[in-house]
Amino acid sequence: MELKFTKMQAFGNDYIYINTLDQDMPPSLGDLARHVSDIHYGIGSDGLVLICPSAVCEFRMRMFNPDGTEGEMCGNALRSTAKYVYDQGLTDKTAFTIETLGGNQQIQLEVTEGVVSNITANIGTPVWDTGKIPVNT
Repeated sequence: MELKFTKMQAFGNDYIYINTLDQDMPPSLGDLARHVSDIHYGIGSDGLVLICPSAVCEFRMRMFNPDGTEGEMCGNALRSTAKYVYDQGLTDKTAFTIETLGGNQQIQLEVTEGVVSNITANIGTPVWDTGKIPVNT
């Protein structure tokens, strides 16, 4: 199976982005994330991001960690997803929402001469309460 992808980075996080709006995906997304993230045998990345249709927002972002688990959200991946959908002409809006497992995220783009120059995403307040942060022991 051939997949078109883009590799982008934001503040040191680099992900493989796949637009699922115009191509089919293999059934095991966790396996795909592990494979593409592998620096020795794959592309090498911090994970895999799928840009998907959404029933409640303009787009849906699914983020997979390098171990194949699906994460709630990553702020840098969210911002890159927003830039991707604008740059690829999937939207001409500069304010829109992206659905994530961590909730629906508000995006604001600043566009200068047709190029995204800044991306703002209000991803909420950080959780510092150790009792609310899941930890595997």
